[in-house]
Amino acid sequence: MDGTVVDVAFVLIGFALLMFGGEALVQGATRISQILSISPLVVGFTVVAIGTSLPELAVAIEAIDSGVPNIAVGGVLGSNVANVMLVLGAAAVLGAKSDVEKGVNRDAMAVVVATLFMAIFVYFGEVPLLGGVVMLTCLIVYYYYTYTVAISAEDEYEFEDSWLPNKMSIAIPFCVIGGGMIWYGAELLVIGSTGIAETFGVSEAVIGLTVVALGTSLPELAVTLVAGIRGQGGVAVGNVLGSNVMNIMGIIGIASIVGSGIPVDVEFQRDILVVMATSGFVVWMLISGKEFTKNIGTMMITTYLFYMIYLGGFLDGLF
Repeated sequence: MDGTVVDVAFVLIGFALLMFGGEALVQGATRISQILSISPLVVGFTVVAIGTSLPELAVAIEAIDSGVPNIAVGGVLGSNVANVMLVLGAAAVLGAKSDVEKGVNRDAMAVVVATLFMAIFVYFGEVPLLGGVVMLTCLIVYYYYTYTVAISAEDEYEFEDSWLPNKMSIAIPFCVIGGGMIWYGAELLVIGSTGIAETFGVSEAVIGLTVVALGTSLPELAVTLVAGIRGQGGVAVGNVLGSNVMNIMGIIGIASIVGSGIPVDVEFQRDILVVMATSGFVVWMLISGKEFTKNIGTMMITTYLFYMIYLGGFLDGLF
């Protein structure tokens, strides 16, 4: 029992370090960019986008290095399901209107492409090194295309001003400390998650799909809840779509390069179907211009909870 308490503590501390470390890194990097008079649009496409994905990347790389790739793959697949069903569902329940624009439709199609990439790799049981290179290259090209479109349209990227003092001597240490917290938090999370899996006889894949996935989706949930309360549905949708594309093309892509390929357990053939179904549902809703009503949001959250109950083995006697 003492070992279990320690593992749970490691997971909780790991989550806290990931969230606070990510916030510190983004705030520090944003302040540095502002001091150097870098365009807000450039900051949005680099500092904010990459900085907010570093916790997931750190967890994936730590899992690969620790010899538990199922936690890395499960974390990404589970996070993508949580993002579209729990996070977007919560925004809908709060009454956020999904303002569909051209950019949102473009991002929706990017989610489709990323999901198809992952489905192919799950089917063949491996994300090869070359596959990671291809996905990462596609992601870079996509970001460059999106950036050029935004520049040509003279769009302005809006983000909240950093709460850090306008001093480089403070911003730089915040970036360093934040980065350290992220990597140490990822290590604790992987150690704790692996210990819990061994104690309760649960597969590392299930731990990745549930505990790790939900934990790494907390930042997206927090941002989306705020957007939902403010009625900013477009922000909620864009945040989720961007995160799901980054999770597969960026996180899995980089992790497979670092690990010279990632083995994918056959168990994930079930879960990739869930990812395809949930992502496909949201993409269809967006492209067809349908509204995410409170009833639909409730259905999405209920479906996600049912999926978690199923993964937990509580329905084994019924099926």
